[in-house]
Amino acid sequence: MRFKQIFSRIPQTWWKIAVSLSFLLGTLGIVRLFNFSARVQTNDDLYQKYFTDSYKVFSVNIPNDLNFAGEPVPLQDFEVRERIDREFLVNTYWQSQTLLLAKRANRWFPVITPILKRNGIPDDFKYLAVVESGFMHGVSSKGAAGYWQFIPSTAQAYGLTINEEIDERYHVEKSTEAACKLFNEAHDALGNWTLAAASFNIGLNGIQRQLIRQKANNYYDLLLNEETARYVFRVLAIKEILSNPRRYGFIYRKKDLYPPIPSQTIQVDSSITDLALFAEQQGINYKLLKYFNPWLRSETLSNPDHIKYKIKMPHPSVKNYDALMKMAEVELATPAVPVSDTIN
Repeated sequence: MRFKQIFSRIPQTWWKIAVSLSFLLGTLGIVRLFNFSARVQTNDDLYQKYFTDSYKVFSVNIPNDLNFAGEPVPLQDFEVRERIDREFLVNTYWQSQTLLLAKRANRWFPVITPILKRNGIPDDFKYLAVVESGFMHGVSSKGAAGYWQFIPSTAQAYGLTINEEIDERYHVEKSTEAACKLFNEAHDALGNWTLAAASFNIGLNGIQRQLIRQKANNYYDLLLNEETARYVFRVLAIKEILSNPRRYGFIYRKKDLYPPIPSQTIQVDSSITDLALFAEQQGINYKLLKYFNPWLRSETLSNPDHIKYKIKMPHPSVKNYDALMKMAEVELATPAVPVSDTIN
């Protein structure tokens, strides 16, 4: 009753004003809601336009003169062209991985290239190590290890020592020498470097068996398992991209590449009961000893037969990266992989 009395005293005009204000505020709220929705829609359109204008993914031009060790790739074969196209796309657009491969290759190509040359192996075979391991000391599901990914039986057949303390699959120079023996044997048997490269993946017997079974005489005509079917194509793509990085959008300077690390050698012909203590006595730490000698797989080196082992020690420059880079510039005036010194 009291509320009625109070409201009855409010002039009629004020009621009209109040109702009008309420209507106006409600209308403004609805208009703002629609404006917000329109603005969101407009922002989405602008975002999409910016994305469409800015983000581009290009197909890759395949060079018409691809070859492996001087042996041409039959790019007129549509199936061959499409397989190589796949590997170019994968390795061009997996930018972080390919960039890391280029950086590591600059460190290790100077080590393995002279060994290949000394053994009469074409330079293109260095890219097999890139494809096999990416210059990382991983172990495959089949037990393959080292930069060349030897399985134990093959490694031992080609003269590499494997026991509880030593695994020479991780010895870059010795494992490269073993790989060269295998490459030469495969080439002698197959008469073709491309087939020799493929046999490194599937085995010499495996590739010979498929050649006979399929009545073929070259790699590109063979129907093979997925891994071997892609193997040489991966090598070709990596070779081309690392040889012409700018063509595929990779820009890096000489200083961006990992430099070769100078080292010196100590010869030992006795047992080492504590490699950590041995490292300390040489003025380095255990981690560096293992980095430079990954073939030492234990904490000790038993040597009852007094075999002469060469253990690498890092040059003092490794303690200062700038000094290391300067030394690398002197020793390796030309990078092992092409670079773009400018970003023009």
